[in-house]
Amino acid sequence: MPERKRVAVLADSDTRWKWGASTARRLVPDHRLTGYLLRGRATPTARQLGEVGVRADRLAEVTCAEFLAEIERERYDVVVLALVGGAVQAVLHGARALWPAPARRPVLVTGYVGVVYEKLADGLLLRHGADLVLANSRHDAERFRAVYEGVGADSGAVTETALPFLGGAPYEPAGSRAHTVVFAVQPSVPDNRADRAYLLERAARHARLHPGREVLVKLRSRPGEHTTHLEEQPYQRLAERVPGGLPANCRLVYGNMSEVLDGTDLLVTVSSTAALESLHRSIPTAVLTDLGIREALGNHHFLGSGCLASWDQLDSGLLPEGDPVWLAAHGVRPAGTPGPAAEAAAGTAADADAYAVARAKVAGLLAAARLPSPAPHYTLTTAPGYLPGILARHRLAPDGTPLPGAARQEAGESRLRRRLRAHLREAARGAYRHGVQRVAPVIRRLGEL
Repeated sequence: MPERKRVAVLADSDTRWKWGASTARRLVPDHRLTGYLLRGRATPTARQLGEVGVRADRLAEVTCAEFLAEIERERYDVVVLALVGGAVQAVLHGARALWPAPARRPVLVTGYVGVVYEKLADGLLLRHGADLVLANSRHDAERFRAVYEGVGADSGAVTETALPFLGGAPYEPAGSRAHTVVFAVQPSVPDNRADRAYLLERAARHARLHPGREVLVKLRSRPGEHTTHLEEQPYQRLAERVPGGLPANCRLVYGNMSEVLDGTDLLVTVSSTAALESLHRSIPTAVLTDLGIREALGNHHFLGSGCLASWDQLDSGLLPEGDPVWLAAHGVRPAGTPGPAAEAAAGTAADADAYAVARAKVAGLLAAARLPSPAPHYTLTTAPGYLPGILARHRLAPDGTPLPGAARQEAGESRLRRRLRAHLREAARGAYRHGVQRVAPVIRRLGEL
């Protein structure tokens, strides 16, 4: 019986852990998974990891230098980097320093956790140098290749896949149960109190207009916790200020998104990746236009999707349906739609399994006796004023090696930071409980230090 492959995932937030671990399962179905959480502002709590619902055989919190030491010592077959672009670039240069010549090294994989609507060139070039850069759709794959080719970089690593956590049972109308509307909020979109309060009040108004419906406001984190993006104006606090309070049929909820979608009849959001999960299951999905269709909101990504709608239209009974052509181009095949033949006709991968090509690439790389040294586009020649600062933030020298004393310094700081974060999280929860609105954000900011 062949030995199970050893896979490591390095993630820096709860959502990226979900993407990284799910991607590992798709790429290497039979594996032993070791999870690493990059120490920083958004390091997830045990509750957040439990809510994601993806387990590892072993899980540890590390710095960049510690992770590089781990992958050199442990000899993993595949390493999935589920990180922001700067952290990916640091690990790639660290790996280049570990393996400066062709060697038996792990296959390096990276990509994006969801909708890519900002910092396209910056984020992509920081990910260049991985063996596979996964694109969640045909649309993304074409954009990614255009960026790399536009700077004269090799685009061969770009590989079309789909979001790894698309799944779940196809939508079935409510029937005898209450019609359920889920408003999937985002930590930083919109980013100001007035707009966030407006959206919450509209959700409450929808509940009042439809007393037979359940309106759930799906939250990402509890007070004191962090996600990929900062949440300066949490909905928990805004809910306390809704005129007249939230009606009985409108409430705040937490939980695994897939489980929440099991009972959803209409998914409403500004631009959350939850919209793609919902569309995959053929659930009516609305991308809000109340605040305009703007790049800053990310809802411009859904132009042509058939899902753009306002709360007024939803109040009047609109149940948007996704456009099949748009869905196919953006990596979403609703449950129950035709498989390979239809995909081939639409110009997408002919295999019903969106990860078949990526899996074949990984298998080919694993079969090689040696792999070339990672070759990021950014070097001290192409980006001498940018790259050193990125590496320094992760305690790496310009050549990708750990700075002298970095391990000892980070070890001491990490113990202090863990204790400090624990105290600050509890202080933030207390501040929110007692309504200290101006103090709580300060406490949260201190927790990032």
